[in-house]
Amino acid sequence: MAAPQAKKMGLVGASSLVVANMVGTGVFLLPSSLASIGSISIFGWIISAIGASALGLVFAHLGMVQPQAGGPYAYARDHMGPFAAFQTNMLYWGANVIGNVAIAISVTGYLAVFFPILKSPWMANGCTAAVIWLFIWLNSRGAKTIGEFTSITTIAGILPIAFVGVLGWLWFKPEVFSAGWNPGSLPTHSAVAQSASIALWAFLGVESAAVSAGIIENPNRNVPLATIIGLVIATAIYVSCCTAIMGILPNDQLKNSAAPFADAARIMLGPWAAEVISVAAILKAAGALVGWILIVAQSAQAAASDGMFVRRFAVTNDHGMPTQNLVITGLLMTGLLVLTASPSIAKQFSIITNATVVLMALPYIYSVISMWRLDQTIELPRSRRRALLIAGVIACLYCVGVVVGQSDLLGRRALLVLLLTAPLYALMKRKP
Repeated sequence: MAAPQAKKMGLVGASSLVVANMVGTGVFLLPSSLASIGSISIFGWIISAIGASALGLVFAHLGMVQPQAGGPYAYARDHMGPFAAFQTNMLYWGANVIGNVAIAISVTGYLAVFFPILKSPWMANGCTAAVIWLFIWLNSRGAKTIGEFTSITTIAGILPIAFVGVLGWLWFKPEVFSAGWNPGSLPTHSAVAQSASIALWAFLGVESAAVSAGIIENPNRNVPLATIIGLVIATAIYVSCCTAIMGILPNDQLKNSAAPFADAARIMLGPWAAEVISVAAILKAAGALVGWILIVAQSAQAAASDGMFVRRFAVTNDHGMPTQNLVITGLLMTGLLVLTASPSIAKQFSIITNATVVLMALPYIYSVISMWRLDQTIELPRSRRRALLIAGVIACLYCVGVVVGQSDLLGRRALLVLLLTAPLYALMKRKP
């Protein structure tokens, strides 16, 4: 008798996965990172929204024409060759492992509203490690369980956020917003470039449905729809909420806040509102962490199945989930948590997210190139082909700008990681 087929996500679950992964922590802790640049970062949001929309069109098109489990890795493999695929997997997997630590940190940041002892660095890191392993276990339970969990946490988390994002404008003070415009007196182009680079963190996950195509029902239809739905919802939430917060909280308070959304809610409606928003933040970030752990596992599993990664990363359990893959990922996340330990949750979050967005730039560029190569092999209306070409150019320029907007030290470290992929590829491909 054939083994029963694992249940897959529908459109609602896939859309929730995209929204959960995009609006995971950005709306909760990213305002603190951007506050170091100032409210001038509103221009960075605009550039990021344009760049992310271009990326969203790329992945929506790829998901409609050629849905592939593994997302950026699979597209690079099919259209750019094995070395580009190996690079994509290593950078994409590494960036997401690092990024998942930031999401777990944000959960702890909002738990500290209820448990002040978590403001101690060691207690905070212990709590974050427990959060990581709780959701590693949940991921081992199967795709349907993950889809249901992210749907519930997305609804529970976004509704209160959207409520405050709308009502927050009633407490918005133009003088607070303008006072924090450019506290570091950076040149305008530099401030905009840096904020656009940091804001990419908010849009990581636009490819979530494409990566998880193998566990989504009717991927030709649901992958592009989920991508577009998720992008529109996430962009609206980010721009509205983050701008409102910068007009509610003074810049000095915002840039040191471990729970900026809760602090804004406290000013608006009192302590009870801060607690409600903290619960929403915890739920939302929990859903994002579950979703991103899934994305990391799916990408590495696809590469391992092709012999481009450690074979044990492709071994699955009875629920169709790569258990050994998940456990190794959990161990790496715990190690990174210790290595990036900082007295400030906001500072630790910034360090991790900056590294993540730089590593993600190349996999995104490779996805654009893969789309262009794929489109050369299929029939498309001339207007659509031209629109996809323009979208790809915008997406590539944005990814390059993300790297330029970061510090020189981080750029050199990212280049070192990129160079190391060459000898690692040779070792991975050698004959036993």
